[in-house]
Amino acid sequence: MRPVGTVIDFVAAHVRSHITAAQAASTGVAPRGSIGQLPVAGSGPASALMSTPSQWLQILADGRFHSGAELGAAFGVSRAAVWKRLRQLRERYGLEVSAVRGRGYRLVRPFELLQPQAIEAQLAARVRDRVPCLDVLFEVDSTNRWMMGQAQHGAPSGQVCFAEYQSGGRGRRGRRWSSPLGGNIYMSVLWRFANGASAVGGLSLVAGLAVVEALSKLGIDGLGLKWPNDIVWAERKLAGVLLELSGEASGPCHVVIGVGLNVRLDSAAAADIDQPWVDLHQIGGSMPARAVVAGAVLSRLVERLISFESEGLASALMAWPRWDALHGRAITVWQGDEAIAGTALGVDESGALLLQVSGGVRQFVGGEVSVRPATRG
Repeated sequence: MRPVGTVIDFVAAHVRSHITAAQAASTGVAPRGSIGQLPVAGSGPASALMSTPSQWLQILADGRFHSGAELGAAFGVSRAAVWKRLRQLRERYGLEVSAVRGRGYRLVRPFELLQPQAIEAQLAARVRDRVPCLDVLFEVDSTNRWMMGQAQHGAPSGQVCFAEYQSGGRGRRGRRWSSPLGGNIYMSVLWRFANGASAVGGLSLVAGLAVVEALSKLGIDGLGLKWPNDIVWAERKLAGVLLELSGEASGPCHVVIGVGLNVRLDSAAAADIDQPWVDLHQIGGSMPARAVVAGAVLSRLVERLISFESEGLASALMAWPRWDALHGRAITVWQGDEAIAGTALGVDESGALLLQVSGGVRQFVGGEVSVRPATRG
């Protein structure tokens, strides 16, 4: 795998385009999906680039005080421009910035910006060989939408992107996914298949299983999977998976697998969530760095995808019962406006949900239904 050199500021419309011919000659042309280190503020034409939101937050993310003079010198602007820029960051991303006379400015709640190298360090050896490109975007409407665009332009199987902020994050069935800056993990993986859409049945379960296995390995107990791929903890949603498929029914196709994982959500960001939720911070315990969590989830997901290529759902189906949060429970399956009540019996060999109803056992296919415990109506 060829790692990227730094965070990509999506607002800058791909930093790669700002690498000059002289830089390329001295460092070598950056491979597709990777860039060299960004220029330093004040070094000629690159100064404007350094004033992008991601560069300001690389300084402010530590939560320490930074004086107006320090910030102004770093970006080559006046103190008045510093104050204006911080106000823009607060309004755009909901950041709480504390200003103290004589000390400067700081983020009330510091956060860790994702670094590609730190994520890559968590990948198993065979996974690195299958991830040719890993991008960290600063801001994007949706990592899945961005990756679908990359796929249309020939991006290789295994390309990965993370984002610090999504302005239009999406969940299953078109629901909005709350995506505050630096608070969660937003990831999309592109995977190509040669044998058509019919060969990817059950992949939704595989992806959810990979996430829960990765988190369990990090020491998080009490996890479960609510069919088809919601990761839950104590009946509250911790993470979700969104798959988007494009291609031929019996020829080449590709899938973008999006993962959203709550790491630390504040009450304001969670105000619009319409179901019980939880984040890793609430679960407590010794939480690893966000990049470690991101790398662990990515590594296990790619391992599961490699297994799925060679053996289909076999190993996933063997692992599913351990994490099945619905088995044996009375649930209601919503299919359109129709509510079907019954008892969950696990999944069949295709990954479909099995529901014991009064007339026998019914099957439901992922992506067509919504499931809620019957006690919640």
